[in-house]
Amino acid sequence: MLNVPNSITLVRLGLIPVTAYYLWIGAYGIALPIFLAAALSDFVDGYIARKFKVTSALGAALDPVADKLIMLVTTVLLAWHQLMPLWLAIAIVARDIIILLGALAYRLLIGRLEIAPTWLSKVNTLVEFVVLLLVMAKAAGWIETGGWMSTLFLIALATVIASGAQYMWLWGRKAYTRAGVR
Repeated sequence: MLNVPNSITLVRLGLIPVTAYYLWIGAYGIALPIFLAAALSDFVDGYIARKFKVTSALGAALDPVADKLIMLVTTVLLAWHQLMPLWLAIAIVARDIIILLGALAYRLLIGRLEIAPTWLSKVNTLVEFVVLLLVMAKAAGWIETGGWMSTLFLIALATVIASGAQYMWLWGRKAYTRAGVR
């Protein structure tokens, strides 16, 4: 179903290879506003979908995929260019892989899983988003970060670990309960 929120999500998907290209060639000043537009479009399509009750199965499936892909591609390329710590990039990617594998295992072993982002997951996404923006802004020469970026990297790591652990706890408890084990 092609509606306004889904169209915005499709545009966001289209911005992923554009962002990747500019990151790959080191044009951080161009990549940053494209990444920002993609990220902000997530809020816009979500707002429109909720406000006007324009939802669809396609949108429900594509929206989180677009969000994860833009963050994943940006994280990997910034780490590849050694602009952010490899340990943080590995943690971010590992969290998403663990969540994806956990969701697939739940689906295969238990059944349908309603996936709703937790408040901690939303905080994690915001922190990751800010980190990626600041890394690009620094690489573009727009800001000086001094020593405080190390602290922000550690905060991002903490939210990645806490959010991943929260999902594992919530889904593990739900699987345990649904499997009939008490």
